[in-house]
Amino acid sequence: MSVVHRLTAGWLLDHLSFINQCGYEVCDSFAYPGGITLNTAVASTGDCHHTSNFAATSTSRDGSIPGPGDVVEAELKTAKTRYVFREEFFDILKPHIAVAPEEQLWQGCPKLSLTEIKANGNREEHQEGTKSGKRKRKNVFNQGELDALEYHSKVRKLIWEGALQLVQEGLKSGFLHRNTAEVSCRKNVGPGHIGCGLAELCEMAKQFPAVNESDHQAVHVLDDETSVPEQDLLSCVTENRSNCAKIVVLMGQKYLVPPKSSFLLSDISCLQPLLNYKKKYGVIVIDPPWENKSLQRSNRYSYLSSWQIKQIPVPAIAAPNCLVVTWVTNRQKHLRFVKDELYPHWSVKTLAEWHWVKITRAGEFVLPLDSLHKKPYEVLVLGRVQGDIKEALRKSEDVRPVPEHKLIVSIPCSLHSHKPPLTAVLAEFIKPDVECLELFARNLQPGWTSWGNEVLKFQHIDYFTLLKNE
Repeated sequence: MSVVHRLTAGWLLDHLSFINQCGYEVCDSFAYPGGITLNTAVASTGDCHHTSNFAATSTSRDGSIPGPGDVVEAELKTAKTRYVFREEFFDILKPHIAVAPEEQLWQGCPKLSLTEIKANGNREEHQEGTKSGKRKRKNVFNQGELDALEYHSKVRKLIWEGALQLVQEGLKSGFLHRNTAEVSCRKNVGPGHIGCGLAELCEMAKQFPAVNESDHQAVHVLDDETSVPEQDLLSCVTENRSNCAKIVVLMGQKYLVPPKSSFLLSDISCLQPLLNYKKKYGVIVIDPPWENKSLQRSNRYSYLSSWQIKQIPVPAIAAPNCLVVTWVTNRQKHLRFVKDELYPHWSVKTLAEWHWVKITRAGEFVLPLDSLHKKPYEVLVLGRVQGDIKEALRKSEDVRPVPEHKLIVSIPCSLHSHKPPLTAVLAEFIKPDVECLELFARNLQPGWTSWGNEVLKFQHIDYFTLLKNE
């Protein structure tokens, strides 16, 4: 389980363990006594642990070929190759910016007024400017920064005290280590960016010939290691229905697909295959590429305007009483947009604001809690789709109400925008066996459908280590 500790304040999660428990075991081949072999594409049952007696016609070790009436009895076994996510991506040993000893998490939450928080922000900026040689700006906050400071002043005590409780439990159990010198530090961290061109491929797909939907399959089911034609991958939902992981080869790159998962690789202009999939989802998690001035200047990532995000057809794919969870940056403009415009537009009632708090392996905030520019937390806005009252009440039976505030505390992945898993924490507030969907996903999960123009990004085989053969 990804949940290490569960308290009233929230959850301490182990993101790395969640990934590795997804079942990245690839069924390689079948081994037969006497040297008889069989093509896995013929014998695959979709069960990684299947063993049985099997009658086959094949080539034996001495090279003789059994005749039409000859039957060779052999025990069927599956050879497995296991992959694990590379641990060094979670080796966050020290804060990105250190805080003074008296401001550390376990020293207690200092009472600061909004004026004092502003002053601390100015001091931090001056120190950073001195180190970098950049000219510091004048002591003036724009309206967006003032709104962010006011919001922070309201939630900082909840975050500090709740995080402290969860961190203390993590230190007691040994999941966290105050003295990180005792924890081995792996060097030579692997590639932070792999130029596999998924987003570019989605852009190119717009130039493909139009697909006749009446003649085209709505679902592509993965068999064994497969080189999938780009047009098939981009024009329908791809499923791995087996209990094994599968390897997909796309544009010469290998990607691991966990068991019981499905995905659609496309951009926002090509969502029709998801609608054709004809599933209604009881959970929809959304991580939009929010518009950001610094990203616009760097041109590193694509982003969507508020208007474009509103066009996502959530009402068309949401089941009654669907739980909708949206990741929001710390810009108050985006938070207000979700609560005041986006959710009402989708007929979603806002229920709660939770916070994801990022810590080191020593249990420290990765950034000073009162940092002016970046915070060690991100916001999640939770709501439910509104509709027929009787249907909603029926659907909500035996489901706990969503608490107004919770913390999700975890060591973040060093890969940009690799969010922690929400499967275990949301399970308490949904009925079992509901369909789950993640929009703008960059990785896959068992039991979930995932969509995005980089939906396989963190499934690239280079992010994993080949552990052993069984």
